[in-house]
Parts: sequence; structure tokens; C-alpha cells
Amino acid sequence: MTTTDQRVLVHDGTFAVLGPAGDITGVRGAATDGLFLRDARHLSRWQLTVDGSAPVVLVPATAGDATTPLTSVLTPHGTRDEPPAYTVFREQAVVSGTLTERIRLTSNRGETTTATLEITADADFADQFELRADHRAYAKPHTVRTRDAYEDGVEFGYRRGPWHSRTTVTAEPPPATVQKAEPAVRAADGAKQHHAHARKLCWQLELPPHGTAELRLRVTAHPHGAHRPEADRTADADPAAVAHRLAAEVADFAGTVPLTTGPHDTHWPELDRACEQGLADLAGLRVTVPGPDGQSLRVPGAGVPWFLTLFGRDSLLTSLFALPYRPELAEATLLALTAAQATTADPARLAQPGKIVHEIRHGELAFFDQVPYKRYYGSVDSTPLYLVLLDAYAEAAGASGTALARRLEAPARAAVDWMFRHGGLDTHGYLAYRAHEGGLANQNWKDSPGAICAADGTRPEGAVMVAEVQGYAYDALLRTARLARDLWDDAPYAARLETAAEALRQRFTADFWMADRAFPALALDGSGRPADVLASDAGHLLWSGILDQEAGETVGRRLLEPDFFSGWGVRTLAADQRPYHPLSYHRGSIWPHDNALVVLGLARYGLHKEAHTVAHGLVEAAARHGYRLPEVLAGYDRDLHPAPVPYPHSCSPQAWAAATPLALRTAVHHT
Repeated sequence: MTTTDQRVLVHDGTFAVLGPAGDITGVRGAATDGLFLRDARHLSRWQLTVDGSAPVVLVPATAGDATTPLTSVLTPHGTRDEPPAYTVFREQAVVSGTLTERIRLTSNRGETTTATLEITADADFADQFELRADHRAYAKPHTVRTRDAYEDGVEFGYRRGPWHSRTTVTAEPPPATVQKAEPAVRAADGAKQHHAHARKLCWQLELPPHGTAELRLRVTAHPHGAHRPEADRTADADPAAVAHRLAAEVADFAGTVPLTTGPHDTHWPELDRACEQGLADLAGLRVTVPGPDGQSLRVPGAGVPWFLTLFGRDSLLTSLFALPYRPELAEATLLALTAAQATTADPARLAQPGKIVHEIRHGELAFFDQVPYKRYYGSVDSTPLYLVLLDAYAEAAGASGTALARRLEAPARAAVDWMFRHGGLDTHGYLAYRAHEGGLANQNWKDSPGAICAADGTRPEGAVMVAEVQGYAYDALLRTARLARDLWDDAPYAARLETAAEALRQRFTADFWMADRAFPALALDGSGRPADVLASDAGHLLWSGILDQEAGETVGRRLLEPDFFSGWGVRTLAADQRPYHPLSYHRGSIWPHDNALVVLGLARYGLHKEAHTVAHGLVEAAARHGYRLPEVLAGYDRDLHPAPVPYPHSCSPQAWAAATPLALRTAVHHT
């Protein structure tokens, strides 16, 4: 199965990835499927058979979202002379830790018909870091797996020392039998997936002449460390009832509060539709996390399937894009990141006092410290972006923004202290990072290995100072100075930050600007040598305002040249360079959120025509994806293919891509 064959249901940190028939096969890698919660797969096999074989798909499962159940139409095998005896209508929905399913069989004959129906279920409890296609293996000693049959279903258990997770499957009517299933199944990618603990739930259903029979199933994940869920009023409801409840929740977030920036009618209906889809996706991508006082907050999780958790950079930029329209996301994100702000040093997790967290993981491998991401601080940009969002929220949200900025004065000052004492401003003159063995090699938004490079493909050594992060730092210092002067009554502190910001701007111009190419370097290494590749990060410098007007206009126009702008968006690297690859994650692909920052920057520098050109490319790409922008697109030129080529490992839905149309709306409103 490929990612384009898959359907995704997502709600409050839980998501299911299913095939066209509504099945789960247990595949791993880029096309991983299953039911997931808290970084673990709680359902790794969920396969329906009728009369002993997989049914024929008449209507593949609809794309599905929180407002409608995932629906497919299936039949047993038949022929023209012996048409199927009955039709199977399958509905599925996801809500807070649970997959709910309704299977309705409708007889096609005028006499009583008996149908044999089986569901094969398994839960491998695999950590998401095991499931990626990077060939890493992790020791998991002394594990105990259980599978217990009950009158109305089966429970799968997994224990490793203090770690204990469960998945329960219940059915109405109860299965006639629960049997051990076949030990393995051939996956869509040809790899053999083992399911030694799978169980087969079996029913014999009698269908009256042209009548129906119904089966309702409920799969509930009970992950380690999660609070026991409150009684769910939809516990005995079918997927349509779940979807109705969630539709009201989505409407409350996405549909009932009008977009508040710009005229109500933008005269750009495609952008309006992309904004509506983005808001609906953001509603489902919200995850519940604790705040500074232990309160529950709903913040943007980064994306499905790999990143549905709090991410500093992703949640901050998503909240910034959505700020004029849904300011509550910014408030929740700021409070959640304040709660996770580092107060002590922990080198294994790159924590330092005042630093804002990069990501928080809840899985087994993080729990046992087999990956460093339980609470991981490996980002150089989350901390300045936290300060940028705090000031932007204070400006945008009136009294509530002022109150929050005053409440978070101490954490904000700690974040500024981190930038100077630990982040590199004092020692290097710039925010800097070093590759983290066992963690991330790069700690800016282009965090894949090799993403930061020179034009000849070589990678920087030692400390790495990436261009766009210096722009974030410049903006953060100026914005925090405004807070200090206007809200904290500390003019001397404000003056110090403004002086530091101006000095950073002057250093940056001297050290990063490549006069022979009229463009900034992507990065400097520890010796000050520039990574001279031409990269889209330069567009972020327009957004932060660190370039003077002349340089900003030069950079902005350069980003619209054909080697950068594909017709759908600006590539991460200009296409005429040696490291360029249109299917590379960060060395030639097109990222909607990256382009959103470019468009906001172009508008800031008065390059309105260029801003509209990039915005139109993105909106047209969204229209060809059902108005949902994916995380990333391939970098192929629009002239070579009439539709944007998908990047094969793209997350969708993904938070900052979902928020990109909102940023475009803001930018074009100001042009």
C-alpha cells in the first residue's frame, strides 16, 4: 500500500491510518498503517473477511475527516451469473483513543442468507521510531505479550518492566468464537509482517430476505502513562454519532468564528476554501497537553503520522500563522511550552536553562531512554520563536495578550538569557548548534542530515550558525525589548536588547552576505566559512526583517527566478546547484510553511507582485489536493507536469501546512 492509498482519521492525539477497504495490515515504513496513540501502534492488524476471503471493494473508503465517518462499500466475490449474495457497508470513526466501526450487511436476495464474517485483529504496540523506514532496531528485553478472549471480544496486552499498555476490542453482537489467527500476512510492500498474537473474531449472521444485519465494534487504546479516560458518551454509538459529535467540535473551532483579518469576501474563493480546510485540519490536529498549573491545553500537534505531539518550532509557527484568526492556539502553545521550558542542564537531551523544548514523546523507547526525545531540546530556533510569538500575541490579543505577556515575563527573560549564555550570542555572536550524536544532526527547521551544506555538497563542521535563525534572534530581541519597555516597565533592559539586536544585524550583514552572488549564505561553520548554497531560508530573513530594504528586495526577486520558483512554490534549494534533488526532504523539495514565511516576507518588503505569484502557486497546488496542502511537495517544475508531484514521505494533515493558507491570507490582505 502506498501513502496515496491510505485514509487518515485523527482526533486529539489519536489517529488511524487505514486502507481502501478500511483494513490495517501492519505494514512498516513510509506507508505505515494502524491505530496510534502516544507514539505507539495499538492496532497493527484489522482485516475483514467475508465467507472466507477478503471482500471486493466496490467503493473505496472515502477520504474521511472528523465530520463524516470513513465509509466503504464491499461485497463477497461473485460473477455476472452468480452476483454477490449481500453487500457490506463499512463505517469507521476515531475519537480520543478509540476506533469505532459499524458493519452493515444488506441481503441482495429474496430468501434468507447466511453470511460468515471474520475480523482478524492484532496489536504489536510498536514504537513509532521502530516503524520508520530507517532500518534502526531497538532491544526490548523481558517483554511479555498477552491476548485474552472475553465474551464480547479480546484484549491485547504488552508489558516490559514497569511499562504496560493494552488494547481492547469489543463487539455487539459478541463474536461466536475468538480463535488464533494465521501467524503472518504478506504486506502490500512484499515484506512479511509477523502477527503471532493475532486473533480472529468470527460471526455467523443471518440475513432476512432483502434484509440487513449489523455489527458494531470498538477498539480502545490504553497506553502506558495515560490518564484513565472519562466515560465517553459515544461509547455505544456508531461512527455516524461519533462523527456528528466531532463535527460540532470542528465547527466550533473552524466554522463558527469568522476569519477576522481582511474583508469577509476575499474575492479569492480558492484561498477561502484552503483556509477552511486548514482550520478543519488544525481542529483535528490539536493535542491535549499540560500547562504550567497542570491545566489541560489544546495545542497544534505537528502532523500525522510521525509527529502528532507538541513540537516547539512547529507549534509556534502554526500558531503564528493562525494568530489573526484563532489566537487561542497561540495562548495555549505559549503556556504549554512555558510548562516544558528547561530549568536545568541535561546534556543527553540538550537541555539548558531557559531553552524551549523541541519535542515531547510518550513512547516506550523514550521512556527507557533508548531515544533522547522524551523531552528533547535539540532545536536552535524554538527559543527565539517563543519570544516572537509572545510579543505577537500581546499585540494581537488585547487585554488577554497583555496579561499573558506580563505573566510570562520571567520565562521570557530566561529565554533571552539562554540565547546569550548558552545559545551562542555571547560566544559566537550568533545562535549556533553542534550535531548531536544519537539525536539530530541539524537543529534548525531543515533538520535532516546533509540539509545544511555548501554549493559543492560539503557539510559544515563544528558549530553551525544557520542564516534564518539569526533573523529569528534579531526579531526576538526587538520584540522582547518592546515588551520590556511597554509592559514590564524596564526601559534599561529594553535598550540593552535593542543595542544587541542592531549589533547582530550589522554582524550578519558583514558575515553572511555574499556580494558576488547578491544573496546570503545558508550558514557559517565554526571557523566562519560560509555554506554558499542558495537556499529558501533567505526568505525567512525577509519575514524577520534583518535585511535592509535594498538587500531584501534583491533577495525577494531572486527567489522568484525559475531555478527557485517551480510554479507551485519556492524550492528549498535553487535547482541549478549540485546538491539539488527534487525528491530530497530539504535539498530541493517545496515546503508550504517555508513558502508562507517567504510570502509574508515579500509583503513586508513591499514586493506585492512577487507575494501574489507565490501565493497563487500554493493555492493552486492546494486545489489539486482537495484544498489540503501536504507537508512537502516534490521540486519538479510545473512546466514538466500539470499537477504538483507529491513527496513520497509527506505528512498529511500537517499543522504548519494546514496553517499556511491563513498566512497567505494575511500577506495578501496587506498587499
